[in-house]
Amino acid sequence: MAGEITETGELYSPYVGLVYMFNLIVGTGALTMPKAFATAGWLVSLVLLVFLGFMSFMTTTFVVEAMGAANAQLRWKRMEARQDEEDDDSSSSASDSDVLAQDSYERAEKRPILSVQRRGSSLFEITDRVEMGQMASMFFNKVGVNLFYFCIIIYLYGDLAIYAAAVPFSLMQVTCALGNDSCGVEADAKYNDTDPCWGPLRRMDAYRTYLAVFTLLLGPFTFFDVQKTKYLQILTSLMRWIAFAIMIVLALVRIAHGRGEGRPPLADLSGIRNLLGVCVYSFMCQHSLPSLLTPVSSKRHLTRLVLLDYVLILAFYGLLSFTAIFCFRGDSLLDMYTLNFARCDVVGLAAVRFFLGLFPVFTISTNFPIIAVTLRNNWKTLFHREGGTYPWVVDRVVFPTITLLPPVLVAFCTHDLESLVGITGAYAGTGIQYVIPAFLVYLCRKDTQLAFGYGTVNKHRSPFRHTFWVGFVLLWAFSCFFFVTANIVLSETKL
Repeated sequence: MAGEITETGELYSPYVGLVYMFNLIVGTGALTMPKAFATAGWLVSLVLLVFLGFMSFMTTTFVVEAMGAANAQLRWKRMEARQDEEDDDSSSSASDSDVLAQDSYERAEKRPILSVQRRGSSLFEITDRVEMGQMASMFFNKVGVNLFYFCIIIYLYGDLAIYAAAVPFSLMQVTCALGNDSCGVEADAKYNDTDPCWGPLRRMDAYRTYLAVFTLLLGPFTFFDVQKTKYLQILTSLMRWIAFAIMIVLALVRIAHGRGEGRPPLADLSGIRNLLGVCVYSFMCQHSLPSLLTPVSSKRHLTRLVLLDYVLILAFYGLLSFTAIFCFRGDSLLDMYTLNFARCDVVGLAAVRFFLGLFPVFTISTNFPIIAVTLRNNWKTLFHREGGTYPWVVDRVVFPTITLLPPVLVAFCTHDLESLVGITGAYAGTGIQYVIPAFLVYLCRKDTQLAFGYGTVNKHRSPFRHTFWVGFVLLWAFSCFFFVTANIVLSETKL
């Protein structure tokens, strides 16, 4: 369990790290997965889910290897700095600069080989938390660093747009059903936004009213610093697992009693575009790995634990999605799966209906300010100049405003959560999950060979150590970009 306190925070055991990683990956994307499964067909969905889980595991091992290489670079620089200080102290009486220059040259020539041989693989021990932005600065050139931050920013914007739409959408679905004297959300997912909600108020009017309230309540946090507390994380995780467990059990009970309505097709290629983006989004964790894995007390079997995590996540996604598509008709599955249980014919107990129907409201609302502050800080880092500071207006008004407005405007225009998750995952998610880890591991390997010699072995190197795998990941990422873009263009052309 928890251990000593270090610069990276409180250490925890590998199994606690496994739970944290599970909680990080399984989030909002899982709630949009059942509808994507029903649209694409169960066989295609299963194959794609397993393949994308494998690809995500591979790039996770790439990031872990890059973390080891980055720690080695930092540790080596500290060793050199200490050695230079010791040499300066011992030679302070010398006045011949040529002799000092020759000594420095000889140290630079000999030290890497000798030091690596003396310290072995401990040089690559992951003890310093090196975030992906810092790794990009270490291994990428200036253009690569800017592209990295651009990709992160686009992804965070997509995240915020999904959150900003999910909360008002859930509130609209639950409260409009009550306003129409209906017992829960309608079974038919093909509702019309112009349908009445309360009296003359339309459903879309209610949605935008909730969006305005959501923005007014949570938007101001973007202008300040927010930190996620341990107790808030425990509370949201507990609510999440209670909700998931209830939905899986209820779906299994309905299927066992012969009340399952779902007859999903074997395959439907028209649904692959959204399924691809949803699955990529649902396996997203690479950008948070440094802060998640660095505090793990023992990293001896880290790769095996990560593999176990992915196997458990695959099993969970499969169980959640398959029970959903065989329990409910494909056309009745809502973008936010929890809303399918806010119906009297599914759940008789009103408290459970409201808990599941409003579940996204509680959990997503706690994450929105944290993601917004993260995006704001990434904007600051992107435009930061060494030694420079921002004027107060730029720091406290401009950056928070450009962080908050775009996702709120997107949510104002659409609440199609499946498309928002699909596009975010297929574009920015592909960049973060595939492109950045592939370039990071390729460049860190080259850098390690140059700095420490070709015989140096990174103890955290990926099992996929051949360059072929890097090329395969990049080829797959390009295929995702091409496929999704082509499908969007074809869909627009048909319209």
